[in-house]
Amino acid sequence: MNKWLWRIDATSTFVGKAFAWLIVALTLHVSWEVFARYLFNRPSAWAFDLQLMYYGIMFMMAGAYTLAKNGHVRGDILYGFLPPRAQASLDLVLYIVFFIPGVSAMVWAGWTYAAESFAINEHSSLMADGPPIYPFKAFIPIAGFFLLIQGFAEIARCGMCIRSGEWPEREADVQEVDVEKLKQMVHVKDEDIAQADRYVVAQEQQK
Repeated sequence: MNKWLWRIDATSTFVGKAFAWLIVALTLHVSWEVFARYLFNRPSAWAFDLQLMYYGIMFMMAGAYTLAKNGHVRGDILYGFLPPRAQASLDLVLYIVFFIPGVSAMVWAGWTYAAESFAINEHSSLMADGPPIYPFKAFIPIAGFFLLIQGFAEIARCGMCIRSGEWPEREADVQEVDVEKLKQMVHVKDEDIAQADRYVVAQEQQK
């Protein structure tokens, strides 16, 4: 089972990291727009719309990746104190009652939304000759599909945790640095850091 879960995680991770490169395109586009507007006095009429589309696509396609890494924000004031089986049972109920119906509705409505946009050749209404937005809307059901598949993987994880009493391992990935865990890994104590600080201060005073 873990093998299949990790394959789904790997797919979500690949998709999330691939679309994360849109931040580079967004940065370059914004930088160019600043130069074009203030140095050449030739701003682009599509700049604002395209920037919203870059960010929107990146945000939507990162949903499954974030779920695979258990990175979504949750109200865990009490949740964190629960034993793993209780956490998994609560998650399982929430996934079945809220997540699956909600994301399924997103895929269904997003498909209809995107199809209508393609059918009418929809363009942005913020200007007279706005950019086409049907490619952007097409990512709504796509993002929902990947999120739904990852949701089923999380439901399977909940079932495994309820049976074993422990959460199954997830694939390692880049995580936010936890300073306390880092100090434990390298066997550094607070006293060692304080001593190093005193040494540096003493060296600076001698100069």
